[in-house]
Amino acid sequence: MNSAANPRALAAQALAEIVAGKSLRATFAALSTKLPDTRDRALLSALLHTGARWWLHFDAALAAMLERPLHEREADVQALLVLGLVQIEILHLPEYAAVAATVEAVRALRRPAFAGLVNALLRRWLRERDRINAQLDADAVTRSAHPRWLLDTLAVDWPDMAQSIVAANNVEAPLWLRVNRRRGTREDLSGRLTAAGIVNEAPQALPDALLLAHSADVAHLPGYAEGLFSVQDGAAQFAAPLLDARDGMRVLDACAAPGGKSAHILEHADVELVALDSDPRRLPRLRENLARLGLRADIRAGDAADPKGWWDGRAFDRILLDAPCSASGIIRRQPDIKLHRRAADIDTLVSLQARLADALWPLLKPGGRLVYATCSVFAAENSRRIAAFLAAHADAGSLPVPFEWHAAGSGAQNLPGEGGMDGFFYAILEKYN
Repeated sequence: MNSAANPRALAAQALAEIVAGKSLRATFAALSTKLPDTRDRALLSALLHTGARWWLHFDAALAAMLERPLHEREADVQALLVLGLVQIEILHLPEYAAVAATVEAVRALRRPAFAGLVNALLRRWLRERDRINAQLDADAVTRSAHPRWLLDTLAVDWPDMAQSIVAANNVEAPLWLRVNRRRGTREDLSGRLTAAGIVNEAPQALPDALLLAHSADVAHLPGYAEGLFSVQDGAAQFAAPLLDARDGMRVLDACAAPGGKSAHILEHADVELVALDSDPRRLPRLRENLARLGLRADIRAGDAADPKGWWDGRAFDRILLDAPCSASGIIRRQPDIKLHRRAADIDTLVSLQARLADALWPLLKPGGRLVYATCSVFAAENSRRIAAFLAAHADAGSLPVPFEWHAAGSGAQNLPGEGGMDGFFYAILEKYN
């Protein structure tokens, strides 16, 4: 059996690449097409997400069992061993079946010389895991599978909530849908899902949202091909209502790709929407998403921090700045953030966020509204960033965010897992006449 036909071997190769710096989301999207069976795709997804989520724990567990580390050339074998431990400890697959499947996968990787080592290490884990786990639990990094800089930042910004944030980050996120109100009602879509045996609920605070009890292959859900819904976390579904765009307004979505919030704005009101993104490679997906939903926008490639390259001089009534950020609020969805993000990145991101807000503010009409959003939980990117902006712009004021999240300066913060949603920050800025 070759690695492309064995989901565990394929997952090991992919996880090794993710640990080395590749995006989990992009890697999974590219590789899932190699597995025609939906069950194999589901296993690949579970292995990649759980392997990345718990890498810092189980990689250290292997270090405790190996007399000397595997050579760098054997990164896929190292990743396969981590996935073997993940299957036993996190996914709770039958222990000896997981061992046998992992040994089979090492042969599919064409590394048969390592079959004995893989078998011996996994069986040793079954005998000694209590002792090794106790050793790993003595260090917060390996206990929580979070890098130290991240733990330290959470302890400063959210001293009373840090442990719950870490715990939420290590749990799989639920699947949220957003109904396309242009093409149907939430009640109708909920009924179709229920008829198909898909358990769902309709959260009261989000009139367009459905929350599914279990993850699913979205493209095969009833109504997807017809454009009846999009996938969007509940916290992100507050952006369009906070923007309060109304018929006839001119609106800018300044960092629009892949288009979820642009679509929600267009579903709410008949507006002239400019959907801007700095990366032209992301625009085809944005166009595809809008087309599936039956929506249209003026889609442009351009740097929001340098409007002269794309702006036509006509001011906007509303601007949504969903700013590039650390993504520290969506680690449960993208656990590779724990492996890729560094403390030094935060200052760079804060500087970019400042440039974007400063450049976009002159494009807003007097009396207009700019909604600043991030999927971060860090004060530097959120409350402190908005405080600095307000201090620097005499014509700017803040409006209250009208729901009960954590107060965060002039904005509001949801923390990962609260309400079943991602970590998200919003601030509403109004331009004085």
